[in-house]
Amino acid sequence: MSNDVQIAIKGSTQEHLPLEDVKDGIAILKDGSCAAVMRLSSVNFDLLSEREQEALIYAYGGILNSLTFPIQIMIRSNIKDVSEYVKSLLEKEREQTNELLQEKIRSYRNFVEEVVKKNNVLTKSFYVIVPFSSLELGLKAAKAIPGGGIKNMGKEDEKLPYSKEHILEKARASLDPKIAHVIRVFGRLGLQVKQLETKELIQLFYEIYNEDTASVQKIETTNYTSVSVESVGMKRKEEVKAKPVVAGAPVGEVKSGVEVRK
Repeated sequence: MSNDVQIAIKGSTQEHLPLEDVKDGIAILKDGSCAAVMRLSSVNFDLLSEREQEALIYAYGGILNSLTFPIQIMIRSNIKDVSEYVKSLLEKEREQTNELLQEKIRSYRNFVEEVVKKNNVLTKSFYVIVPFSSLELGLKAAKAIPGGGIKNMGKEDEKLPYSKEHILEKARASLDPKIAHVIRVFGRLGLQVKQLETKELIQLFYEIYNEDTASVQKIETTNYTSVSVESVGMKRKEEVKAKPVVAGAPVGEVKSGVEVRK
């Protein structure tokens, strides 16, 4: 019988994250690749006429065919917190002097509370991610292995192939024209497209990796021009299962406002 003592290996969440840093609105991954994230507005597809729907579908197909570089489309569904909205209705109800209007507000407030109790009220956010491959940095960054993959990704001893300043310079030169193209072509659909700044990008990653606590515990970061990975992952050490930074998703139905899921 072996007397070897097996020790459970534990590590912080940060060791499992592919994210190295966020600077100047660009996410830098541990292998030297980068990504820019843009938030899109939405269109209520169901309210369009049949002709308008067909035109929108063909226009979207034209956008995809015009792209000469890869993109990722991410749709995030979050449970909507309507507590502040209900609280504001209650205040309006108390301030209202007209009894008829007061009763209408009370009836509407009760309706909202009943809907929230019986259903999951969801809100959707739409993002387009434009990636920058570490292969564009040159042979030093490739660390090629059979099959063209990246070796030792996420290991503690792995270092960025170049300085962050050099990587950002190369990434900017590649991403800026692509970002401008995405903003222009999606603007033709009547959608507003905005690249996430450093603060907004950090907040997005924080919400992705801290789904259970992000709604009640806000991220504490005083310097948003650059942030370490510790601000994104949870601080406590534990055994974790890594989650992808971004995930492509089918576009599906594009709707605005609040969705009620039974």
